[in-house]
Amino acid sequence: MSLNAYQNAATRAEDPRSTEYRLFAQVTRALIQANDADALQIKKRSAALDWNRRVWSAFALDCADAGNRLPEGLRASIISLSIFVSKQSSEVMREGGDMDILIEINRTIMQGLQPQSEPVAS
Repeated sequence: MSLNAYQNAATRAEDPRSTEYRLFAQVTRALIQANDADALQIKKRSAALDWNRRVWSAFALDCADAGNRLPEGLRASIISLSIFVSKQSSEVMREGGDMDILIEINRTIMQGLQPQSEPVAS
């Protein structure tokens, strides 16, 4: 019970970038596991692809909101990536291909979300 309380407190104290990073780490891990699974494990593959697509759709919806304070170019790029992820996910499900490009996109986003190290004062 105290572990749940700690996790809830940690989540509330987490900054949005860290939350987004953690979400991408979780969904990317699911994609990797589904990609490594037997091609006949359709349920596992489709669940991971669907989760990833829903994450990207949520980010696209947020970027489409007029109140979003990200730079317009970045917002447009995220929306474009979301569209690509959706199309690529459908292609992977139809043709049974691998998810490498989707995994790589998520990893690239995660690199951008990682906290930057503070320069050491001399």
